[in-house]
Parts: sequence; C-alpha cells; structure tokens
Amino acid sequence: MSQIIEYIKDKKILILGYGREGVSTYNYIRKHLPDKKITIADKNLIKLEDENTDLICGDDYLSYLNDFDLVFKSPGIAFLESVKYSEATEITCQTDMFLRFAKPTVIGITGSKGKTTTSTLIYEMLKADGKNTCLIGNIGVPVFEKADESEDLIAVIEMSSHQLEFTKASPKVAVLVNIYEEHLDHYKDGFYGYANAKLNITRFQTENDFFIYNNEQDVGHNLNLKDAINGSIVEVGFSYAENNEFVNELWKSTEHLKGTHNRQDIAYAVAAVKCFGVSDDSIRKAVKEFSGIEHRMEFVGKFKGASYYNDSIATIPTAVMGAIKALGNVTTLIFGGLDRGIDYSDFIEYLSDCDIQNLIGLPETGHDILDDVRLRNAGINAFYAENMEEAVIMARENTPENGVCLFSPAAASYNFYKNFEEKGRHFKDLVVKYCK
Repeated sequence: MSQIIEYIKDKKILILGYGREGVSTYNYIRKHLPDKKITIADKNLIKLEDENTDLICGDDYLSYLNDFDLVFKSPGIAFLESVKYSEATEITCQTDMFLRFAKPTVIGITGSKGKTTTSTLIYEMLKADGKNTCLIGNIGVPVFEKADESEDLIAVIEMSSHQLEFTKASPKVAVLVNIYEEHLDHYKDGFYGYANAKLNITRFQTENDFFIYNNEQDVGHNLNLKDAINGSIVEVGFSYAENNEFVNELWKSTEHLKGTHNRQDIAYAVAAVKCFGVSDDSIRKAVKEFSGIEHRMEFVGKFKGASYYNDSIATIPTAVMGAIKALGNVTTLIFGGLDRGIDYSDFIEYLSDCDIQNLIGLPETGHDILDDVRLRNAGINAFYAENMEEAVIMARENTPENGVCLFSPAAASYNFYKNFEEKGRHFKDLVVKYCK
C-alpha cells in the first residue's frame, strides 16, 4: 500500500471539484481502495455511477467541508472569506500528498511567468542525460499519475500558486522563476496571499535541499522572501544569466527561446539539473532540440507577408512586453480578457509610447486599456473588437506585409474561454481561416 493510501484510508474524504485533477484523485483512490466510501462536490452536475460515492452538486457545494476529515481541493477553487471550515478539517491537494508521501525525487518549479518553459527545459535536459524522469503537475498531467513510481524517478513538477496554497512539504530542488501580480481574484489577501502560497515551494525545505531563484528581482509588496527560504540558496540573477558564457551559448543555439526572459529560464534550468550531475553535452542537446511551448510566442504562420504569433499564455503585462521586445517589429497587438484587478498603469504608458501601429482590444480589459491609451495618445490606431473573430479580421486588414501580429492578452481568459489554451487555439484556428 502506498504511503498516500495509508494516510487517507481511514479518513472521511471529500474530493472538492471534479475537473481534471478531481477525476484523477477519484481514480487513484478507487484503484487502491475500491470499496471506500467517498464524496465528490462540484458546482456543476456530476454523472458518476458508483454506489460507494456520494455526490454534492450545486451552488452550495462549498458548505459541507466540516463534515469531512480530509478535503482534496482542486486548484481552480478559491477559498475566499465566504468559505468556512474548522481546524479539524485538513485541506490538501495532489501536490501536497505527493510531496509528503510519494517516493520520487521532486524538482518543483513555480512563478508567475516562465515556469512552463523552465519546467520543460529541465525535463528535456534530464531526459537527454538518460535520467528516469517525468513532467507533471500544472503543465497538464495530475501528479497522482506518477504517485506510485519508485525513488529512482526524478519528477519535474510545475506548481501553480493554487497547488502550493495548502502544501505542507517542499521539493528537493525548488525553482522560483519570478513573482508578479496575478490571480489576485483568488486570494482574500490579494498579492500577499498569492505570493505567500508560492513561497511554500521552499518554506518546508531543509539545508540539504536547494532553492534556486533570481536574487536581483524586487518582488515588492513588503514581502520578505528570505524569511521563507530554508533550502541552500542558488542565486540565478539577471546579471548571472547575462554574463554566463554557457547560458549565452545555449540561448543563441535555438530560435525557440527568443528574448532575455527565455535566457533567464535557461539559466534556471541549468542550475536545477546541475544538482543531479547532468553533463554540459546533454544540456546542449536538449536546448538544441527544444521545439518551443505551445501558446508561448508560438509561430502560427506567415500569411500574405504578415507573420502571426500566439502568446495566449501571457496573462500579465510583463509577459506581453517581454514578447514584444523579443519578437521585434510587432505592428499589430491583440490583447484583453477578464479583469482580475491587475494594475495596468505601466502597460498603458508603454502602449501609449511604443511603435506598435495597431492596438486591438478584446473585452473586458482590452477596451478599458484602449480608452486610457487614447487619452494619452489620440493618434493611435485603436480597434475595439467584441470577440476573437472580429479581432483576427481587424488584424488581417491592418497588419502590413512583413509586419508581425502578436496575440498576447495580458489578462485571463475566463470571461469567454475555459482557459488560455482554448483561447490560443481559437486564435490559431481563426488566423488559418481568415488570413490564408
């Protein structure tokens, strides 16, 4: 019996949320404990035939937490002030259980932007060196898929703030790529709550573990980063990435890692795999063969002389400005999405003064930002699109030959889409449909 199952087998269990991770948790428990009584709660209707599973569906699905010993919370569910539960109820998640009880060695990666690229590079470098490894977590594969693996596995786990919020253990190697304002609507304490969740990636480490981070980044908001650090520190600052010959060699060896932010991600990845003795040749091979990340400055195609890029993963202004700088010659920018209370003042100033010819705004934030930009620069070409289809048609009609159209939203997608992946794929489909 796995240590996870040993820990939960006698507890009254609630699976909170029945999306990808909730389904995975249910399947894992049923694999090991086929007759155990469990409960699943979700706002939406659940269709499941299992006489040993009770279902709670509807708007009040968060009202039953105190009836259970252990609650597996799905990452997308926010515990704001209205959600009440007693100290007797333990809130956990797959990431927490994996870190506490699973045998594989874990490299954990978190941050506001760059964690997917960094995680993928680490995985590819380990694989190129012949290590037994896997890439799981926030990247799309629930960690319980690898929970029963042996200790010779190196599990590379991308970790979101939602997955770290209730963890009580930290990985052997923790990588914090950055912290910017994001997901503020998820935390009752705003940025502090968001950043504090992120720092669980190092908070439970020991001096025998490693914490890799950018010591030159000012996270602000009176957040004392070093108070949370318990692992041995590996500093990978901006100046380190800029001046390290090996990192620069790697960065220049591929077209898929444009921009100084990607050079920084390479530096994080190299530092992480060096903890496991990965050779320079294996690192070179992995970077040379790296094909890029879907939705991150992803080249969609060149149509009628104009190049189109999908950057839907860029849900904060800093990421958008990094993509613009990396690509160069961006003549049309499509942006906008759900308003989560992010401060856009610097982004508005940037767009007002930049050389981008056409700004196409999507609801909600895109329209609001365009209003403010036009107050600063009345001569800007501002287009208000009501949906993605309108935005792509506007881009086709206004992007010049040899120009670049970049879709980079600087906002979340949930006002019209399930996630940024769905939004990015819709953009790509429409580009092929209308711009060919």
